[in-house]
Amino acid sequence: MLDEDDAGRDAEELLRSALLDDSSAVAVSLRVDGLPLSDALTVIFHGRRDLGTLQTYVASGSLGAGTRVAANALLRVPCDLDLADAGDRDEAEQLYVEQAQTMRDALVGADTVLDVWREPLSEIAHSPVSVDRSPQLAVPLPAHRMLPTALVASDSQIVVTPVCNARTLADGWPPMGIACAQQEFSRVYPLSDDPERCVEEFLELAAEHAHELAERLAHQEASVQRFIELSDG
Repeated sequence: MLDEDDAGRDAEELLRSALLDDSSAVAVSLRVDGLPLSDALTVIFHGRRDLGTLQTYVASGSLGAGTRVAANALLRVPCDLDLADAGDRDEAEQLYVEQAQTMRDALVGADTVLDVWREPLSEIAHSPVSVDRSPQLAVPLPAHRMLPTALVASDSQIVVTPVCNARTLADGWPPMGIACAQQEFSRVYPLSDDPERCVEEFLELAAEHAHELAERLAHQEASVQRFIELSDG
């Protein structure tokens, strides 16, 4: 559900509460509070008339009207509004409300599942787990991030965060999963999967990957050494 403030506003009120509103761009914000792990998030739907784009961003915290947000504080989430089928302003407003609620529900679901992962990750990885609220992570991911919140197992440097596939909000909930990543290795698990099983499997696969990588590097070094010996001869 939308929060009471946003759900009761008409289109004019939504535009007046925009974080950005000028001749070429309009942004409408939706605050999502009371999350178990992220605490609060702000969704920003940003439209550019000059570029013909309508994009979705998520920022940490509950940002109020008129707040200026730095670009590096925004996470681009490829789950965008699609209001093209609206016949008039009233229909566009209704579509916005429905799709904004879809986005809110997806964020709540992703954050709730991520919170469930925190304890199993700490126990199985034998590592303290911190919550990273940065839009940028130190490891590459195999899919788009869903929210700017991640779990980081400090000793093993395992990063866990919800990810999604690109789709418009008119198509409903985006396909989502939980990504586990460590240096050059990553894997995505279904949201409904058991966190303990996933962490155990990921650690096993990550160890196998590290072993295979070490063997490849050793093989490559040996090949280079033989090549140098041939050149010296």
